Parts: sequence; C-alpha cells; structure tokens
Amino acid sequence: MTTTAVGLPGYAAARFRRPEAALRAVEDLYWDPIDVDIDVEPYEIWRRLRDEAPVYRNERLDFWALSRYADVEAAHRDPATYLSSHGTVLELMTAEPIPSGLMIFQDPPEHTRLRALVSRAFTPRRVHRLEGHIRDLCAQLLDRWDEGAEFDFVTGFGGPLPSMVICELLGVPADDRPWVKDRIDTTFHIEPDVGMVNEIALAARIELDGYLTALLAERAAHPGDDLLSGLTQADLTTRECVDFANLLVSAGTETVARLVGWAAVVLDEHPDQRAELAADPSLIPNALEELLRYEAPSPVQGRWTSRPVELHGVEVPAGSKVLLITGSAGRDERQYPDADRFDIHRRFDNHVSFGFGIHFCLGAALARLEGRVALEEVLRRHPAWEVDRDRAVRHHTSTVRGWSSVPCRG
Repeated sequence: MTTTAVGLPGYAAARFRRPEAALRAVEDLYWDPIDVDIDVEPYEIWRRLRDEAPVYRNERLDFWALSRYADVEAAHRDPATYLSSHGTVLELMTAEPIPSGLMIFQDPPEHTRLRALVSRAFTPRRVHRLEGHIRDLCAQLLDRWDEGAEFDFVTGFGGPLPSMVICELLGVPADDRPWVKDRIDTTFHIEPDVGMVNEIALAARIELDGYLTALLAERAAHPGDDLLSGLTQADLTTRECVDFANLLVSAGTETVARLVGWAAVVLDEHPDQRAELAADPSLIPNALEELLRYEAPSPVQGRWTSRPVELHGVEVPAGSKVLLITGSAGRDERQYPDADRFDIHRRFDNHVSFGFGIHFCLGAALARLEGRVALEEVLRRHPAWEVDRDRAVRHHTSTVRGWSSVPCRG
C-alpha cells in the first residue's frame, strides 16, 4: 500500500508529553513499513526519526516505532515488556496472543522451553558440516554464469541457494525440493492493502505444513541424520516440530536471499572494496557483518507492550504495537561513526540485524556460513560485475527489504 507523507493527527501533548515546539518539528515526518515508496530510500526518514522522533507514533496504522540503536537493543533485551506473543509482523499483530507454536510468536516460559528443545536438534555440528555441500551448491549455480555473460544474482544464485541448503539440512528428498522452494516463495506473496495476509500465501503455508507433517512422521518411523529426524527425538510435539521446520524453511530462505542480493548491489557500488575481498577472502566474514549492519535484510520487527513505557519524554501505553526499526538502528550515528558509509574494515562490537537476547536468530550461524561461502565462491569466479540498475527489481514486505532480481554482467 502506497501512502504519501502527511501530518500525523493525534499529537496530543497530554498523551505524548512532548513540548509544542517538538510536536511542530515532526508534523511533516511520516514512516510506515508497508509504504513501497518509502522503502526504496528510507535512510533520510530513519535519520529524522532518530533525531526528531525517537519514539514515533503512526496514528493511521496504530503503532509506535523505535529507531535508535540503544532503544532497539534495549527492547530486545526486555522480553517481559516487549512481547512477541501478539505477533512480530505488523499485519499479523493482534490484541490477544496468537495461538502459535512458532518460537518467534512466543514469550517465556514457553519460548524458553521450546528453544531449549529445538536447540538440541539444531546443533552447531549439523550446521557446520554443511559447508562442503554449500560450496558444491554454489559451484553448481555459478557454473551457469559464463564470463562476460548476463546473470541474475538473486534468481540464479542468492534465491535458490538457501532453500537448497535448508532442504538438505532438514532431509527433504531431492525430488521434492523444487516444489518446496515454490511453496516457500508463494508464502511471501504480497497483496495490496493486506500484505502477506492473503489467500494465496495462506494456501501455500497450509500445503507446506501438510508436507512437513507427513515427512516428520516418516522420519519418526525411519530416522536419519538430518534435522527433521533430530526434531522427532527432541521431546517436541508434532505441531512444534512442524512449526519450527516451517519457520526455518521460510525465514531462512527469505533473509539469506536478501543478504546475497544486497551483497551484489552494495559491492558493485564499492568496487575497490569488492576487489579487496576478491584478493583476500579472509576479509569476507567482517564484510558480511558490515553488510548486515548497513542493509539489514529484515529491517523491522514488531513487539507488544505489556506495561506503559516512557522513553525520551514520551509514554507508550500498555497494549501498544511497537516496531523496532533494525534497519535504522544499524545506521545510527550514536553507535557507528560515519554510519552511512559502507566499510568492510569497520570494527564494531555488534549489530541487531539478527536480533538480540532470547529471540536472537537461531539460524544466524547458518546464515553467516551461507553468506561467507557464497561470497567466497562468487568472488573467486567473478571478482567484478556490473549491476543493471535499470532492470533490477526490489523485493518488499513490511518486515523484509531487498531485491528479487539483480541482473548483472561480469
């Protein structure tokens, strides 16, 4: 849904506790995560949010937003105040907790129990032993890119790679993987005005759910050395196993695809730094962290307040939707000097692109492994490329930001 920048109604001093001068200063400031036009170039709006309205109120869509690094990190560290059980995606958030087995939609103590059980199956050993397989998959995909020819960095490489990796991790039979990839893609189908809450996306989720349920039953009867077999042995219910597998398949595929797409675009905008990475692959891990800070694939996460919260002189009532703008936090000059500059040599302690605290992304190690190997392999074959910006296509949801197509030549 596209909107235009408008003044915000409802800026009542009694509710916001803001001086009148401050209220007038932000009358022309508008942000929401659904607006496609804003999403194309949000950086100046994010900067204004951080400087002028660090606790921002959108009356039309009924949410609050935090944009500074310190506030976003603090919210992640306080799950008792900022709840996940009411949904973490704006379109899905409800006044009552969502009845779901998905960890991202749960609070302690249920979240604590489920994460501990899932972690027994989703082990570092299972992740790291995939490196050789990931490298082989990268080679297969990149073999289609002839030197000097056109190649789509997302549809030909970054898009299919993570779904292939996760299918291998879960133990999805090879013949079923193209169908699973198609269902995953369809769960992210967007409809105007309703976002991801639509019949096409819902039908794909139901189909994928049924497939994973049947596959889990088969693994319970005939276990192997894959993640689905591990889940059946982790004292989880069938519903909990299916929900985690579905979450890993969907979230892992979507965010890594955006990460690789951003790598194509950002490195092409910084050819000198790309050349450094091609010459010295040991720089790639830090470059990935900088890329995650600079262009977060998932720049917005939702929370629900369990109590009133006062920040920067503004009171957010209990029972409010609060959006944590991770993408803005990564560009906060208060945390990162010269934050709008991409620098593969930047040294910093952390970022919030994988979340923080109890909801830190369980698949972060896998995403980092896939990103590192993908960049190593593409830079070894193609140390330079040129993105066709006129034909590149953006990918946008209220919680994911990136590219669905990045044609390039190199």
